[in-house]
Formats: sequence, C-alpha cells, structure tokens
Amino acid sequence: MTAPAAQDLPVVVIGAGPIGLAAAAHLLERQLTPLVLEAGPVAASAVRDWSHVRLFSTWSELTDPAAEKLLAPTGWSRPHATTYPTGGDWAERYLQPLADTLGDRIRYGATVTGISRAGRDRIVDADRDSQPLVVHLTTADGREERLLTRAIIDASGTWTTPSPAGASGLPALGENAAADRITYRVPDLNDPSVRSRYAGKRTAVIGSGASAFTALATLADLAQNEPGTHAVWILRRGISGSTFGGGEADQLPARGALGLAAKAAVDNGHADAVTGFRTETIERDEDGRLILIAEDGRHLDAVDEAIVLTGFRPDLTFLSEIRLGLDERLQAPTALAPLIDPNVHSCGTVYPHGVNELSHPEKDVYLVGMKSYGRAPTFLAMTGYEQVRSITASLAGDQEAAERVELTLPETGVCGGAGLFDEAAAEESSGGCCAPAPALVQIGSATSALQIGRPEASGGC
Repeated sequence: MTAPAAQDLPVVVIGAGPIGLAAAAHLLERQLTPLVLEAGPVAASAVRDWSHVRLFSTWSELTDPAAEKLLAPTGWSRPHATTYPTGGDWAERYLQPLADTLGDRIRYGATVTGISRAGRDRIVDADRDSQPLVVHLTTADGREERLLTRAIIDASGTWTTPSPAGASGLPALGENAAADRITYRVPDLNDPSVRSRYAGKRTAVIGSGASAFTALATLADLAQNEPGTHAVWILRRGISGSTFGGGEADQLPARGALGLAAKAAVDNGHADAVTGFRTETIERDEDGRLILIAEDGRHLDAVDEAIVLTGFRPDLTFLSEIRLGLDERLQAPTALAPLIDPNVHSCGTVYPHGVNELSHPEKDVYLVGMKSYGRAPTFLAMTGYEQVRSITASLAGDQEAAERVELTLPETGVCGGAGLFDEAAAEESSGGCCAPAPALVQIGSATSALQIGRPEASGGC
C-alpha cells in the first residue's frame, strides 16, 4: 500500500504532561494535527504523583502562551502570576483544563513501545527520509496498535526512571532487595500512612539537588513535632559555597529558599551531613534496618528508611530503531549537551534553544522537556515551552520563527563550574593523591565550622 502523504498524517506527541500539552497547543496554532499519546489514565499523571510538592516557579513561568490562547475561549484565566502552586494545583488548575480543551486529540492508556521508519529498521538508508515514522503502542486493555506519523515530539519525561543510590550509576549491591525501605520520590508527609513511616525514625536522604533540599526541609518540620525524627544527608562530594544553591542571589527566590531550608535543617540539628560518601552496598542489620557502605569501605550507622533523590534518566528503550544523536555522557542531544553539562557548570540557566539544538540524524524526531536534558538537572518548564514553540514552527515551515529566541531564563546565582566532584578540595589533601574522605559534619556547630567546603583527607594514601 502507498503510505499517506506526510501532510495528511498527525504529529504524534508522547506524553500529556506540561510540555506535551504545550506542544499540542502550538501544533494547533500552526494548523497542524496533534495526536497525544499518554500512558497514564489522566493528563499530567507524573505531575500528580508529586502533587504535594510546591514548585519554585510562579504561575507566570508555568503556563504556555499558545496554551493560554487555546484556553481563553473556555473562560479559563491564569491564577495569580506571582504565587507558587503545588504540583496538584498545576495539574488541576491548568494542565487538566488544557487537556479537556484538547479533547479526543489525547489518547489515554496508550504506552509507546517502539518507534521506527515504516518498512525501515535503523540500518537501512534507502528512501529513509521519504517514509513516514511508525509508532507501536499498547493500549490499557493490552491490544497492540501501529500508527503512522509525519513527526514525533517525545515529551515522555524521565519520571519513571529515577537514578539509583549506587554512585556508579548502577543500583548498589543490596539496593533492590531493600526496596521496601527505599523511596525515590519526595514523600508526602501530609499522608498519615506516609508520615508514620518517617516519624520518630532515622532516614537517609541521598542527593544534592532541589528534591533533596525539599525532603530535608519536610523531615525537619516533622522532627519539630515527632521526637526522634532525624535525617542523615548523604552527599557524594564535599560541602562548599554552592552546595545549598544560590540562596538570596537566585533569581527564582523560592528555588534559593529551598537550599536555605536544607541548610537550616542541618544547622538546627535535625540532620547530619555526610560528605564524600559514594554508596556501594546496602545491607540490613538484625532488625531489618539499612546499613549504607561506601566504596571506601566506610559504614554508616543503621537507618530505618532511605530517600534516594539522585536524579532521573531518560528511557530510550522504545527508541532503539531511531537514529539519535546523543551525548555519550548526558544522553542529551549532542548540540544541547555542552550547554547543560553539570561537569562544567552549575548554572540553572542555559542559552535558550530550539529546533537546531534538538534535531537528530533521524529527520522529524525530537526529544523535548526533561527528556531532552538526559541526565542533566535544572530543567525549567519555560525552557520546554520554548523548545516546542521552535520545533512546531519548523514543522510548519517557518524556519525564521523556529530560529528566533523568545525566552530569557533566570540564573541561580551559583554559576562558575561547581561540577560533580570537589576537585579543588581533593587537591588540598596532604599528599594530593586522595579524594576527600567521608566526613560527618554538623554545619551549625562551632567545632565543624572550618570543615565546610574543606573535607579532611584520609591518611591512607
């Protein structure tokens, strides 16, 4: 059979989250037909999973202009621009109304299992670009389907693939077996059943980003009402001036406040910070509690629970027959990776980018939103909105608009190459041959004030 002409095919958007829904709105604005495939039963399924977490972006930074135009005829109005919604607010007051407006352009319970060129695996060159893309999916009732599409915008995010506790990027030995005492999400302590899991308990928090800050702050709040509640904050590097983010220098004040709240949790004795600790093994004691062991053999005292917040990574399994150009470290598009590489800088800002930075060897396939960042952190919703604005302009043939920058991003206040490891601290060790030794520090205590940003080296070089 002759394949339908490209202009008669829809553009498939994978994921009905913030960026996927915005992509659909931009496609409609450009008179292109979107078809959104959402694996969950409702729009913004991932956002609803962290509905209890307050965003550090205001409403003015969380809605997309094309989406607002689509919503306007329904009587929708944007919430107060300077207020900070929770994930639940975002879903109910913006994302769900937007999904309702899109109507049957969204298919729920549709899990994408593979993408390719019609009649071409990734090896075949002949007439490749002239063939439509083909999407394989399974429905909620287990049926398999195949759809043809003129382009694919993959906004499926990274929520389903959190990174492990193991510092090597693989699960620590024993991590999978300890799953009953580990979570990879910020717990909702407003839920009585979840609250009881951490109240009066000793909990390890592994990670150094905004999610870890949030977990530390919420556990500190719990500790004020539940005696015995204590956190052990585990960092793979030492503590320096940038550990707690930009603070008051952050152009997103709520983001800066998160870091300050985490610092207060330690200063006030609700958490201890363990630095230079790279988890290799998780064992259980006789009571079933968890004992974390570092790659250097150091053991920590047992904890009742562990909250692992070491980031996320993209699921690339269903893209195995597509020719992607990805950075070998970050798994982000090769042209974008240098702008967001945490080995180089720790800025929350990145030069606004679009279709040129997000293109791949496979024509008309784009990874957007969190997925476009691969394993890099610091993604902002308005970055994704700019991405899909540019991509949809290009698909509509308006290359001038596609290449025009229409976004200015806020800075964190902690730019300048913090990187993933404290190389400077390592160089200050006595023999220059050791990484900083793991150290337990109480940031607010007078005896440890000199240790901050200056972990002591071990003597066994």
